[in-house]
Parts: sequence; structure tokens; C-alpha cells
Amino acid sequence: MSERTSTALWSVALLLGFLALWQWLPPALGVPGFVLPTASHTWSELLRIWGAERLLWHSGITALEVLVGFVLGSALGAMIGYALGLSPKVEAVLSPYLLALQIAPKVAFAPLFVMWLGYTVYPKILVAVLIVFFPVLINVLSSMRTMDADLINLARSFSATRGQVFLLVEYPTSLPALFSGLRIASTLAVIGVVVGELVGGNMGLGYLLVFFEGQGNTAGVFVTIAALTLIGIVAYYAVAWAEVKVLHYLPRSGGASA
Repeated sequence: MSERTSTALWSVALLLGFLALWQWLPPALGVPGFVLPTASHTWSELLRIWGAERLLWHSGITALEVLVGFVLGSALGAMIGYALGLSPKVEAVLSPYLLALQIAPKVAFAPLFVMWLGYTVYPKILVAVLIVFFPVLINVLSSMRTMDADLINLARSFSATRGQVFLLVEYPTSLPALFSGLRIASTLAVIGVVVGELVGGNMGLGYLLVFFEGQGNTAGVFVTIAALTLIGIVAYYAVAWAEVKVLHYLPRSGGASA
């Protein structure tokens, strides 16, 4: 049996064990169903919500907001990170303001965005952009700061222009750090969107969370959390897959995985 197959079997066994404990342990301990519903009750609630509450539609809205927020925030963070890395003077001018924006709690902007833009998808996307922006920016900027000066000097010795140095040396060298930031940002985008939906939403999984909380429907909350987790997993592994395709030339250790 290969190591990969063995790992998969152990993962499945762990999942089955968790589901078994979830199904039988709460009733055995006398935990009420409204506090901790069993696995079978949660599954039944999933089937009900799928049709009655349009779970797939709400999941699609949240997934779209996550995608747009992730793309916009990552692009903005990467562009500003490269710009600051290429110009220390610009970095010195902007760094106090970027630091202040980074320190400010991002979720506190959600009510403000709702007041400005109303109960639309735009406040959720803006919160996601704000949260995604900094991990990408910091990773790119750190990579540019620690760039190998010998590589840059070698390129300049061949009469490379500033743009050629960036495109042929600095940008490719910073790609591993950029993807590290993107992997972090892919999960943070889900958090940003949910915060926006919790504060002022009439659609999406964050809205369903508030709706089921108001009903005291614990199983429905679990189903919604599971749907959000699934969106985050898909986003993370999509970035990891893109990283493998783009950085296929980099050596990987035998135990490394996406």
C-alpha cells in the first residue's frame, strides 16, 4: 500500500470516527438537541435547507463575493507591494498610512460600507478586499526587500534596463512569496465576506447564519458553517493548484503537499 493511499485511509477513518462520536456522544451525555444536534439531525436539516432556504443560491452569492474580493484585493496588494519594493522613497512616504490602515480593525469598516453602499454585494466585497490586501502586500514587499542583490547586479552587468531587471529577476523571484500571501488571502476572503453579510446582508451564507441564529436552529448554523468551510477549502486548493502549475520548476520536498 502506497503512503498516499495509507494517508487517505487514515483521514477517512478519522472522519468516520468523528461522525460516530458526533452522532452518539451528545445523546449519551444528555446534551439537548438544540444545543448540539446529532450528525443525522444536521444531515436532515441540510436536505431541508437545500430546498426550503435555497442553500445553493446563497452559497453561490457568497462564493462570487469571495472570488471578486479575493481577485481585487490580491491584485491591489501585489501592485502596491511591487511599487513600494521598487521605490524605497514611495515606501517611506506611504508606510505610515499603510501601517495605520493595517492596524485598524478591518471588520469595523463593514457597517460604514453598508451605510455608504446599502444592502448590496459591494460592502461585502470591499471588506474582503480590505482583509485580503495586506497579506499579499506584506509578502510581496518582504520578498522585494530581501531580493538577492547579486542577481540584480548580474542583470545590470548585461545592460538590462530597470524594467527588464524587474521582469526577468525581481518578479520571478518574488512569485513564491506572492503565492504564500495568496494562500493566506484565499481563506481570509471568506472571513471578510461573511463579516459583511453578518453586518448588513439580505442574501448569502452570512445572512443565513443570522437567520438560523434568530430561529435557534443550531443544526442550520452548523450546515451554514460547513458550506462556508467548503468554499474556503475550494478557494485555498485552487490557489495551491495554480501555485503548482506556475512554480512547477521549483524543487519540492517529498513530504510537501498543496
